[in-house]
Amino acid sequence: MDGGVTVVTNPIVNVNVTSTISTFEVKCRFNRGISIAELKGKLEMVVGVCASSMDLELFSVSDKFLQKMDDNDALLGSYAVDDDCRIHVIDRSGCQMGEFDDVSKVEKFEISDDAYDKRTDSARSFMKKHRIGHFNEEETAKKKAEHAAQMEKQKAAADAISVGNRCKVQVPGQPMKLGTVMYVGTTDFKPGYWVGVKYDEPLGKHNGTVEGKQYFECENKYGGFVKPLNVVVGDFPEEDYGLDEM
Repeated sequence: MDGGVTVVTNPIVNVNVTSTISTFEVKCRFNRGISIAELKGKLEMVVGVCASSMDLELFSVSDKFLQKMDDNDALLGSYAVDDDCRIHVIDRSGCQMGEFDDVSKVEKFEISDDAYDKRTDSARSFMKKHRIGHFNEEETAKKKAEHAAQMEKQKAAADAISVGNRCKVQVPGQPMKLGTVMYVGTTDFKPGYWVGVKYDEPLGKHNGTVEGKQYFECENKYGGFVKPLNVVVGDFPEEDYGLDEM
């Protein structure tokens, strides 16, 4: 032992890579033993710049410019490359920033609906063959019939409800609420029949106005809309919660 100190350098270095043609920063791992020419070949796959058209600049971990990496025969490890430093790729071919990010410039493959319908290797062909989704006529007809029947039930329930009725609202998975019917009919925010209710407590979502349209008036958080089948009308007196007591 001569008391000397041996410094061991990790042969792999982790660097951040940026370029003049993209706003993205990519983390890469390189062997310090590769040449700058080999490094450019690897960077070509990372940033999309031709190796013969790139210049490299090295920045420190604190993002301070250190030096140009312009000796193609030099080894990467001969430069002051540390973990988390940055290698900036400059493209000398004339490409602009974000040019490869703009998909509007990419030629799109288009096919007519008739031509697509005749293909046997498409998703549509597979769905037709296996009668999936709307290509299953029996299942589609069944769902339409079930939907129509449900709409009839909702309409019948709505016809039995009048504005001013006291009611209780029972929505599956939610606590029972008492209130007064303020609106019955169709709405602009969703299809079908709806019942607008002013709850006895602030258990609602709005003040009777939904998406800018006023259907009825009440205090904020006291109003709600529910499906007619979730509403039961009857003699449900408003409870006294003792709000006027001291």
